[in-house]
Order: sequence, then structure tokens, then C-alpha cells
Amino acid sequence: MGTIETLAAKLAEDTLKAQRITGDDRLFVQVGAVLAAASQSLEEAFLTEVRVRLAEEKARAFLVGKVKEAREAAGSAE
Repeated sequence: MGTIETLAAKLAEDTLKAQRITGDDRLFVQVGAVLAAASQSLEEAFLTEVRVRLAEEKARAFLVGKVKEAREAAGSAE
């Protein structure tokens, strides 16, 4: 992994943690704007990292919900 990808990944992790603490679910957009003024390459890598992490969180929540539904259905069938 290159420098830009490494920095983008760490910044994405830290930004998403800060979003959870602050309750500002669009904080990553503001961080992206700050990056855009300094480095378009880092901004693009950062936004990609954030989107990937947010997508994974949504998919994981969906999967957990499906497993819970299946277990509840199996439990009520007994």
C-alpha cells in the first residue's frame, strides 16, 4: 500500500470515529473539502476509503438482521 492509500485509510478510520462521537454524519464531507484544497489525490483516496467503510457497515447490519430474522423464525417453528 502506498503513502496516499495508507494516509487515506487512517484518516478515514479516525474521521468515522469522530463522526460517531460528534453525531455529525457528514463530517467526512468537511474533511474531504479540507483535503481538496491541499491534495486532490489524497481527497479522492480518502473519500473512497470512507465510502467503502460506510458500505461495509450497512451490509454488515443487513446481514446481522437477516441472521436474527432466521434465528427468530427457527425458534418460533419449534
